Amino acid sequence: MTPRVRAGWLPSSLLLLQLPGCLSLSGPRRVTGIVGGSLRVECQYREEFINNTKYWCKHPCVLLRKTVETTESEREVRRGRMSIRDHPASLTFTVTLESLREEDAGPYRCGIDVPFTLDRMFEVEVSVTRGSSEL
Repeated sequence: MTPRVRAGWLPSSLLLLQLPGCLSLSGPRRVTGIVGGSLRVECQYREEFINNTKYWCKHPCVLLRKTVETTESEREVRRGRMSIRDHPASLTFTVTLESLREEDAGPYRCGIDVPFTLDRMFEVEVSVTRGSSEL
């Protein structure tokens, strides 16, 4: 490989390493639910974050504006129509949105609190559609 060819891929590879959460947190890019129904989002994380706080927020996520968060394994935390539960045995956490409304649609983020550095986040686009009986 010549230096010229290598130089083309190196900057983009370094950019990926700088994006918080790009390799440490994953999940679905899009989820869809029906008005009045519920939906679940499962986010998977690396083992190094097993003891960190996990959260869900509607974008833009701002400090102290996390929609719902959990600090304890296997315990469901509920806030309004949303809940979150960490499953450390499978390195996942699940967010549930109930009684969906059209205004619930939009970008959300699965997040992991990482003290003294940038949180790890993964964006999920939530769509909410009307059921066939509501058309």
